[in-house]
Amino acid sequence: MSEATVTARDAAPPAETPEMELFHARSWLTQYVFCQDAKVIAIQYSGTAVAIGLVALALSWVIRLQLAFPGAFAFINAEVYYQSVTMHGMIMVVYMLTAIFLGGFGNYLVPLMVGARDMVFPFINMLSYWVYLLATLVLAASYFVPGGPTGAGWTLYPPQSILSGTPGHDYGIIMMLASLILFIVGFTMGGLNYVVTVLQARTRGMTLMRMPLTVWGIFAAAVMALLAFPGLFVACVMLLLDRVLGTSFFMPNIVELGEHKNYSGGSPILFQHLFWFFGHPEVYIVALPAFGVVSDLISVHARKNIFGYRMMVWAIIAIGVLSMVVWGHHMYVSGMDPWFGFFFAVTTLAIAVPTALKVYNWVLTLWRADIHFTTPMLFALGFLVTFVNGGITGLYLGNVIVDVPLSATLFVVAHFHMVMGIAPVLVIFGAIYHWFPKITGRMMDEGLGRVHFWITFLGAYAIFFPMHYLGLLGVPRRFYEMGQTAFVPHSAELLNIFITVTALVVGFAQTIFFFNLFRSLKHGALSGGNPWRAASLEWQTPETPPGHGNWGKTLPVVYRWAYAYSVPGAPEDYLPQNAPPIAGEHSQ
Repeated sequence: MSEATVTARDAAPPAETPEMELFHARSWLTQYVFCQDAKVIAIQYSGTAVAIGLVALALSWVIRLQLAFPGAFAFINAEVYYQSVTMHGMIMVVYMLTAIFLGGFGNYLVPLMVGARDMVFPFINMLSYWVYLLATLVLAASYFVPGGPTGAGWTLYPPQSILSGTPGHDYGIIMMLASLILFIVGFTMGGLNYVVTVLQARTRGMTLMRMPLTVWGIFAAAVMALLAFPGLFVACVMLLLDRVLGTSFFMPNIVELGEHKNYSGGSPILFQHLFWFFGHPEVYIVALPAFGVVSDLISVHARKNIFGYRMMVWAIIAIGVLSMVVWGHHMYVSGMDPWFGFFFAVTTLAIAVPTALKVYNWVLTLWRADIHFTTPMLFALGFLVTFVNGGITGLYLGNVIVDVPLSATLFVVAHFHMVMGIAPVLVIFGAIYHWFPKITGRMMDEGLGRVHFWITFLGAYAIFFPMHYLGLLGVPRRFYEMGQTAFVPHSAELLNIFITVTALVVGFAQTIFFFNLFRSLKHGALSGGNPWRAASLEWQTPETPPGHGNWGKTLPVVYRWAYAYSVPGAPEDYLPQNAPPIAGEHSQ
């Protein structure tokens, strides 16, 4: 950062673009249902994502009940088990996490944080939500078609995903593929909106290097989504054509139950490449917004500027670039050429470097800080520990020689859930507790929040830490029942029961969060405009909750970055981004 003394003109150069024209609702329907206000659309996205996420939570209980008590529940047969595994994985990764980080937090925070009145394309923004909702309904409707939803596994690998031995091979797989196609169409609209809004709608003085890291994370994730989702899109279209029209994009010459199928020349491995070209960037499409949110939570609740801001920005960009060239580590067991395995192992280990830089910077931000152990801070710290633990096991699995024997075991399930399940969910909870006062004007209950955190955090570790041990024992994943498996000791069965009971308890404990959420909407203490004394722009709106257009008659002018805490000579321990420069302040 420069050491030149700030003048008002230097800190806030003239605006480069004129103000956007707002759409004004003329009826209740266009104000709350078919609304073009990004804040309302954010609530719609978040509500839909949470609703379908609760379905995925219930499906996880079905999986765990079968693993702990095989054959004890008449309604859980092999078909139901594999359908539950498939739907749970796809819902959580795509329809819940992606939707809530980009559709929910992206819509609400990006315009407020960059000083815009709304998204650049409000109508397309509205349309993106309704296409997402349609995709979600099509996915849920697969439970009501003959044969039920697909049980092909959440990766949908052909040829088995469209052959008759797989549950839902008739209509279920068609519904799944159609739903994914719709989802990608909707999120392409949303991704374009986020990118253009960040590049074109920033307020006067909001340079790229003054944006909060939350915006940087969402921006990078949106760019990655625009590049990665087309891989899944074409894979879904081609697999749908294989299933409906009998083409052979992915289907080789194959005999099923003694009958020679009318396929020839297709490549199942091609589908895996297309799927994982989307699949691994998808991890960081979720993780990068989470990284940004955690950076903001730690800085605000530790009352200290983020350590190494520019390094954090470049780390986000480096992670985004490297994540596009690591997909092959999901395919080590597919018969990959050893040189390709070497390449993907190197890129997988390389991506740990910018990720580790972010972890070091979070820790150095906390060093000698005035840490306030609020509920958002607890969830941010919980994420930090969990992501490090999950990332370390990822370093093991990035090596071919370790991944091959562990690939089909519960070790992979444990790793994936620590990194892609528990860690981002902790961030979601932390973000809701943090920005709930801005959205509603009321505070959530801190006591209930702390109880919710400790049950969720400790419970998650009680579920997934033992699963690493089961994986090292060789306990396989994807199996409906183990049968007579001599290498699995009796202790593994007892551990599976413990994990299942814990999962049920932790799942039901989320009612504490929902009780706190809905109770606080009406009875929470009034928050005021900036209860956390945060410096970033979204907390400086003239109204709380922000009104239509966010900023009243005049857009704010930004004079500094979003992390001006403990500034010498400042009247308080923070300086808002839109507060005029003080004597002796240096440009940031």
